[in-house]
Amino acid sequence: MRYTRPAQSGLLFPEVSLGLWQHFGQESDYENARHLVEKAFSAGITHFDLANNYGDPPGSAEENFGRILKEDNALERKKILISTKAGFRMWDGPYGDGGSRKHLLTSLDESLARLGVDHVDIFYSHRYDPDTPLEETMRALADAVRLGKALHVGLSNYPKDKLAEAIRILKDLDCPPLVYQGHYSLLDQGVKEDGTLALLAEEGVGFVPYAVFNHGLLTTKYLEGIPAVSRAADKSHPFIKEADVTDSLREQLRRLDARAQERNARITHLALRHVLRTENVVTTLLGVRDEAQLDDHLEGLTKDLDDMVPKSLDKDE
Repeated sequence: MRYTRPAQSGLLFPEVSLGLWQHFGQESDYENARHLVEKAFSAGITHFDLANNYGDPPGSAEENFGRILKEDNALERKKILISTKAGFRMWDGPYGDGGSRKHLLTSLDESLARLGVDHVDIFYSHRYDPDTPLEETMRALADAVRLGKALHVGLSNYPKDKLAEAIRILKDLDCPPLVYQGHYSLLDQGVKEDGTLALLAEEGVGFVPYAVFNHGLLTTKYLEGIPAVSRAADKSHPFIKEADVTDSLREQLRRLDARAQERNARITHLALRHVLRTENVVTTLLGVRDEAQLDDHLEGLTKDLDDMVPKSLDKDE
């Protein structure tokens, strides 16, 4: 495993990190979740990414990770990075989401209790809240560090103009953000096109991309159409629709698949390598449901593919 430091920090991140958004809550097999965490750690993945509302019911991913941390003697707290977030709906009532001081600090206390730790390494504002003054949100993040409940702060899912303002406020509070999480992949390069990546590099904030396989679109699953059991076929899925799987996309995926097979690789390997080669990326979040998926991603890290990776899905250069 290779490790990277953000521009203005000595903290090392593994090349890939394990995201616990799905498959780690009460609705999932606990022994499978524990095995995945242990296998990831043994492979050098030392960063585990959570949020207050991860799992079904919300909070159960943190509870399960806390249980794993307690039961596995090899998974020592001092040897890993734990990140969590607050901002999306977590409980009923007027304080159950958003960027208010009330929500963020209450949520962080509850996250620490579920995890069974006295601090997290990174505490994120999970989203921009237009109904709360940005200064209030940023001061709550900074105070989490001053209170010893977090070592660093991060931002996620902010529009570029608000991100720039948030970074400025945090720097004025002497608590600059360490990292920023955003959606990025071969299929979705919005953060590059709108200048967000350039802003992060200029400010010395590391980029942590998620959804690097576009919720399954950047796989071989949709090469010949839409399988009956798939996210695109699930009309309730919030991120992929049938209309997203176009003839043009399938043709692009076929070309990418053919390119990957030249090196005995897969679409996912090229998609992951594209993200890892992007400027200022310090780690990439991976979501896995089983050992086979984790093994596939780890295998992709070992392949010599840099000269095969396109700059975008519809370009060959």
